[in-house]
Amino acid sequence: MNIKEPIKDENYINKLEMIIETSFDGIYVTDKDANTILVNKSYERITGLRRDELIGRNMAEFEKDGIMSEVTSLWVLKNKKSKTVYQYFNTGKSALVTSTPFFDDDGEIKMVVSNVRDITELKELQEKIKESKNENIKYRGIIEELKLQIASNKYIIAEDENMLNLLLLAKRVAKVDTTVLISGETGTGKEVLAKYIYNNSLRKDMPFIKINCGAIPENLIESEFFGYAEGSFTGAAKGGKMGIFEAANNGTLLLDEIGELPLNMQVKLLRVLQDGQFERIGSNDTIKVDVRIIASTNKNLKEMVEKGLFREDLFYRLNVVPLNVAPLRERKSSIIPLAEHFFRAYNEKYNMEKTISKETLKYFYEYNWPGNVRELSNLIEMLVVTTVDDTITKMNLPAYLTSNINEDKAYVENNNIPKLSDALEKIERDLIFKAYEKHGNVRDAARELGIDASTFVRKRKKYSGIKN
Repeated sequence: MNIKEPIKDENYINKLEMIIETSFDGIYVTDKDANTILVNKSYERITGLRRDELIGRNMAEFEKDGIMSEVTSLWVLKNKKSKTVYQYFNTGKSALVTSTPFFDDDGEIKMVVSNVRDITELKELQEKIKESKNENIKYRGIIEELKLQIASNKYIIAEDENMLNLLLLAKRVAKVDTTVLISGETGTGKEVLAKYIYNNSLRKDMPFIKINCGAIPENLIESEFFGYAEGSFTGAAKGGKMGIFEAANNGTLLLDEIGELPLNMQVKLLRVLQDGQFERIGSNDTIKVDVRIIASTNKNLKEMVEKGLFREDLFYRLNVVPLNVAPLRERKSSIIPLAEHFFRAYNEKYNMEKTISKETLKYFYEYNWPGNVRELSNLIEMLVVTTVDDTITKMNLPAYLTSNINEDKAYVENNNIPKLSDALEKIERDLIFKAYEKHGNVRDAARELGIDASTFVRKRKKYSGIKN
């Protein structure tokens, strides 16, 4: 690059010096003899060298004293062309340096200007990327190991990343005796996750007991939990009865649907969780137990606490490690593997060889499964035992599975009106499942729909294949 006659406008020169001084990149200028004539503050920041130790000194001294790894200005003066190198300084810093010659009209070098860019952050970023890749490889390795474990577990099917991450966390939690609260909609597989934790725990050879807190009459809950002594009430069994806490000693107890537990029992449960002891009904003898607690619910316990329906102290006692099982509609990639798993299981159970066409499986994928995994399992069992042909096609599927909002809209737009009975059945089914999904129990769901509980149960069984 050629350089013109020096500019004599002092104001212009001052502005030029200001621009050089405020440049984010470092700028280093030598004359034709490699003597340092200009260094800006960015150069000091990037290299760690002070300009008052550089200006006036010859670049050959720096190379000799080991101040910098390679002096590009000397190379440029000798070869009369630009050069870019990674330069290392005795301060421990490094930079990307591009040195460019400036020529006069006679083709002689008047000066060499070096542009210096900080690569410290770049190197740190490269290291972080490398670490991230290593962590990713490690994470993928763990995921693959988990998939192999799942493959050998006939109860768990997981393909989506969120579910795999949940299982990874559950596996870590399983190794310690901390209390776990599993939440999720009805039918998502909360009990399956609880058993997974139990099977990976140090208590896997001890009892695993499940009790549904919403299925026991309120007046019998205390005796089911803690048992009773002989003669404690009319009809009490001879010798008394052991409660589930005593039966689960040294093992794991799953308190299913914990949100259904009455407030008066919540107080007594809290005491057992805190003290690890209780008395049977009708006895003053204290029984000490060591039980690992897993609780599950399809309700929002935090909202119940705010409404005064669930004790806050019990909630925080249970919510040590919260695990949320996503609904099936939010883990689409698991739908087809789950469907295939259930087909294999029910074919084996009923000694059949039913298959389903790939085109038919798309309806499984598109459907939103309000009843979640349980609904999927029940539907497939129904298809396996009721379909006459060996291959299940769209014709064998319930109408609600093959119809959707767009198709319903098409009925009107194309004047293709469905049978009234089919349309009403679809609406009834959707309302049944939505009401149950909202309330989580038959009584409240039936009340909202304005029907009695027995009618609700009968219709729900009709639409999902639920057994007694």
